[in-house]
Amino acid sequence: MNTKRIITFLLICVASLGLKATAATIDTATTHSASMNKDLKAVIIKPAGYSTAQKYPVIYLLHGFSGNYSDWIKKIPAITKLADTYHFIIVCPDGAFAGWYFDSPVNKEFRYETYVANELVSYVDKHYATIANRKGRAITGLSMGGHGALFLAFKHQDVFGAAGSMSGVVDIRQFADSYGIEALLGKYGEHPDVWEQHCVVSLIYLVKPNALALTFDCGYDDGMYSGNQELHEKLLERKIPHDYTVRPGSHSWEYWGNSVTYQALFFSRYFNGEK
Repeated sequence: MNTKRIITFLLICVASLGLKATAATIDTATTHSASMNKDLKAVIIKPAGYSTAQKYPVIYLLHGFSGNYSDWIKKIPAITKLADTYHFIIVCPDGAFAGWYFDSPVNKEFRYETYVANELVSYVDKHYATIANRKGRAITGLSMGGHGALFLAFKHQDVFGAAGSMSGVVDIRQFADSYGIEALLGKYGEHPDVWEQHCVVSLIYLVKPNALALTFDCGYDDGMYSGNQELHEKLLERKIPHDYTVRPGSHSWEYWGNSVTYQALFFSRYFNGEK
């Protein structure tokens, strides 16, 4: 009887070790932004079996308006399984309640373009075993984060090789009086040129065919649908390859939880040289 109990105990221990070995590790890192002179947190998910003996690609996953760095892991904890399945690192930055992921020409306390594209990328490459070049980096996000991901990728093609957007606010001019954008760019009627310089659909000229691997999607019942359709048509006009998907759904975590699984596959194919 004692022998059986010992064997059972050992089997349970081995099983427990096996579970730990196949589970992603979630870090909450405190990073410093010199440009904003403050510390910011980021969730960093390392895949199962993570080892400094090899290098991993990284997906930067941005939150939406009124959210923070912890949104994705709290709302869609299954993203850890995506890191395990495709063996990449996922980084969820903080873009503030309404930071919009650009450097505000009005308020110098909001420099989230510099933070994400330069400071955070440098931190992650220094502290984790990453493929530290554009071929090993992708960026995507939801809503405000979808805007941020494409904006950052368009402007920093030396940093990111692939980009996506889920229900992205790709035409911020539609919301000139909403979501805190005016506080960062000034009034649209007084500074239309500034708004153009920070609007994704107005920055397509920065992208040449095949310069970026692009994927974006939007629910048909989403208020962002018309802007995403416009972006798709403009990319077609310029003959810029991209994946664009319209699915049933609205501006919701249910939609984004489904969407991120398809985008993870797209980025995995990019990292493997299939895109």
